Amino acid sequence: MIKTLRLAATAFLLAAAASAVNAFGFSDVDRRARELANRPYAKQPFVLPKPLKDLGYDQIRDIRFSPAMSLWRSQKLPFEIQFFHLGGIFDQPVRIYEVVGNEVREISFDPAAFSYGGNKLDRSQLTKLGFAGFRVHFPLNPLPSAPGYKDELVSFLGASYFRALGQGQRYGASARGLAIDTAERQGEEFPRFEQFWIERPVPGARQLVVYALLDSRRVTGAYRFVIKPGVETATEIQARIYLREPVAKLGLAPLTSMFFFGENQRPSSEDFRPEVHDSDGLAIQTSSNEWIWRPLVNPRRLLVTSFAQTNPRGFGLMQRDRNFASYEDLEARYELRPSVWVEPVSKWGAGRIELVQIPTPNEANDNIVAYWVPNTLPAPGTPLDFSYRMLWLKNTDRRPADGWTLQTRRGHGFVNASNETIKLTVDFDGPALRKLPATAPLQADVAIGNGQNTELMVQRNDATGAWRMVVQMRTQDKEKPIELRAFLRNGKEVMGETWNYIVPAMQ
Repeated sequence: MIKTLRLAATAFLLAAAASAVNAFGFSDVDRRARELANRPYAKQPFVLPKPLKDLGYDQIRDIRFSPAMSLWRSQKLPFEIQFFHLGGIFDQPVRIYEVVGNEVREISFDPAAFSYGGNKLDRSQLTKLGFAGFRVHFPLNPLPSAPGYKDELVSFLGASYFRALGQGQRYGASARGLAIDTAERQGEEFPRFEQFWIERPVPGARQLVVYALLDSRRVTGAYRFVIKPGVETATEIQARIYLREPVAKLGLAPLTSMFFFGENQRPSSEDFRPEVHDSDGLAIQTSSNEWIWRPLVNPRRLLVTSFAQTNPRGFGLMQRDRNFASYEDLEARYELRPSVWVEPVSKWGAGRIELVQIPTPNEANDNIVAYWVPNTLPAPGTPLDFSYRMLWLKNTDRRPADGWTLQTRRGHGFVNASNETIKLTVDFDGPALRKLPATAPLQADVAIGNGQNTELMVQRNDATGAWRMVVQMRTQDKEKPIELRAFLRNGKEVMGETWNYIVPAMQ
């Protein structure tokens, strides 16, 4: 009997081991990416039917997936999947598979799963379309009045774009799998996630695993996403990419956001809202644990700046201002847009964090991009591995514990309204700063590129308890931007982060 049990146990363990070996995983996606990299790029031979191609933004929004048809709804699992319909600019299908144990099955498109609203479309011509993308639902913000309701948690839609939400957040900034030649003269190349594999979670699961195959003319890649919902929703990303041919600039962990106007830049036309932006600054934590804060701007012409680093601890596009009165927008609710923080897991080596700021005439355009550019790239066909954690934050933004930049304001007071100099008023706040007496000999170390300092003052803000730095300068060359770098110092002690600001040329 004991021998029989041992044999049965051995057989079970061997079967489990075989199952683990045969189960779908990252190596399967990597093999496909490697095979693609060894042959010329071939775009999918697909043409979107004209009635769908001609749909506008509101018409596409009128096409809705039926929640009752959600993947895993009948299994009552914590995660559910809904799908996006093709139409308008979303004119290329993606293939989506479900992974259940050792089995991989493709999810077929069915027009019966969608409501088409006011769109007059012949469903018989839509049976073999495919999907534009998908979104994941999870009970992120449980409602006692609606038990079983699941919020939208993360979506994958268009090129290699994806975005996620933590508790109490509204969609804002987005992420991408890869950025190629962003802001280069020859134009940007947009790789696409062509195929997805989604692992069916077990009952009670608190994370979801998604694999993606990336492809474009010059790059292929394999991706693994582990999505962990919560107050801080995390997306843990493992990636391996292959170049088909050299690229001028490769941007890893790219983030995309919008900055129209804010406290440091007034709107060009009358607007009832004080500020309009999804993010208000770029935050960086260096390998030496220096924190840098760069407030965003909406420049008159393309503005590209960078921060040279070796193995940075993190960077992100942040929405620090969480006060509704700063926005006054009941529909957009900009104060609820997430900050997105990138933490490298692997060593990224030497490179730079690049910030691209693009002029925009309205809030409909994402005009802010940030990413990591490695100094060296592998030869075509040689894999480049990198991994990182991406956090979607609201009230737990990453910043130094002792002090940080609270706000940056530009403009003269009444007396100097006609002054041709540029004046910036910057407030710093934090526990270490608030402990200082009002008589503390706090000083500002300021460096100015392409500008001459004409006034510098640091004083306690008695209204808030924070500390205020006022710097006034005169431009040396009006055709070039002014770059400022400053931090507060109490004797030899540096108080908080480094404020780094660009005044664009002709601004």
